[in-house]
Amino acid sequence: MGTGAAPPTSMAVDGSTNGFVCYCTNGAHLHGFFLVSETLLCGQTAAGSWLHCGYHLTTSIVAPALLSLPFAFASLGWVPGVLFLVIGAAVTFYSYNLLSLVLEHHAQLGRRQLRFRDMAHDILGPRWGRFYIGPIQFSVCFGAVIGAALLGGQSMKSIYLIARPDGMMKLYEFVVIFGAFMLILAQIPSFHSLRHINLISLMLCLAYSACATAGSIHAGHSSTAPPRDYSLPSDSQDRVFGVFNAIAIVATTFGNGIIPEIQATAAPPVTGKMFKGLCLCYTIVVMTFFSVAISGYWAFGNRAQGSITANFILQDGSILVPKWFLMMTNVFVLLQLAAVGVVYLQPTNEVLEGLFADPTKDQYSTRNVVPRLIFRSLSIVIATLIAAMLPFFGDLNAVIGAFGFLPLDFTVPSVLYNITFKPSRRSFIFWLNVAIAAVFSMLAVLGSISAVRQVILDAKTYKLFANV
Repeated sequence: MGTGAAPPTSMAVDGSTNGFVCYCTNGAHLHGFFLVSETLLCGQTAAGSWLHCGYHLTTSIVAPALLSLPFAFASLGWVPGVLFLVIGAAVTFYSYNLLSLVLEHHAQLGRRQLRFRDMAHDILGPRWGRFYIGPIQFSVCFGAVIGAALLGGQSMKSIYLIARPDGMMKLYEFVVIFGAFMLILAQIPSFHSLRHINLISLMLCLAYSACATAGSIHAGHSSTAPPRDYSLPSDSQDRVFGVFNAIAIVATTFGNGIIPEIQATAAPPVTGKMFKGLCLCYTIVVMTFFSVAISGYWAFGNRAQGSITANFILQDGSILVPKWFLMMTNVFVLLQLAAVGVVYLQPTNEVLEGLFADPTKDQYSTRNVVPRLIFRSLSIVIATLIAAMLPFFGDLNAVIGAFGFLPLDFTVPSVLYNITFKPSRRSFIFWLNVAIAAVFSMLAVLGSISAVRQVILDAKTYKLFANV
């Protein structure tokens, strides 16, 4: 992507490539590579079923960020909180399906697009792919890797303090340990190769969401729980900015940013596979997001913290749920975070390996294994270092949502659909898409302002390698 060349017009899947999709414009024999617009997508396979798409979608959306939903409710209140959660679910399901339909349309024309910036290149023009979609997607995905490393370290620290309340290890030490674990998983060669890990991830998200819900209900009925208060901030300015910050958090929770990359793992014909995968994913979304958000806010009100599991431990060190239960919940979160981090590392892998891999060699050859090992390891090391230096996930979550997920997942799909299919300006779907794009563009701007304001307000508490 980014060369300005016309996309290739043919796709071949045969035994010579061991199930790997190769776009060939010059008849070259490629081993385990996509060739799109003369750019290589290394180590990708197109052999997945709709179930595999569902596993990938669930891991990328139903992640531990959902544990921050009660915190978002604390700035919204009951009715707006539930309303925005319903709107977020409906609009993202609709938008992701629009993206899938656009991808299917181009695949039927013989121009299967495998990356988000390929879509922007073909539909909006080369500059949109190179200077807007590409950078935003990279920032969102690498930010998610940083967030996964940070949350993984926090989960490990929670487990450690439950077992050893007087322990002296610092948060950044746990972040480094978890980063080492992600570094190992990052060497899995392709997105499709993650399908079994992402099935386990799906079960893990159900497990810790059930634990968070049950723990909140148990804590809410505990005599030692803090009094519940559902009031909103009295200062009107704080209340307004709090609302937009909460919207950004909700957007991040529903965010994906890699729909084309996930659909690229599906074996042709791709028609209908992503819709089935989305149905599976959003069944899990409804089961987890609403139960965690409602139970957590009910139990702790406006005291809900950035991760609801943090509310299970009171300031005096007492725990509102059994220690083994809290430890088990953190283990489930910890394990899924590794899968989430590796999934969102895929666009970074593709960019780096497209630059340094050799398409004439097999993906398991020394020539391609060595750069893959070096650059994937380097990516994890950088993400881990940033997470250890700046351990403030709540603010990071809102900034990522406002700058990245709101435009990428709420606004862009409607624009791409209208340009591709050109529905009549008198049709309902045209104006629905225009309305979605306009409303969420404004929310992206306002959410960005609010998120940056919150970072500035909290800057006085920031400290490199803080032990929070």
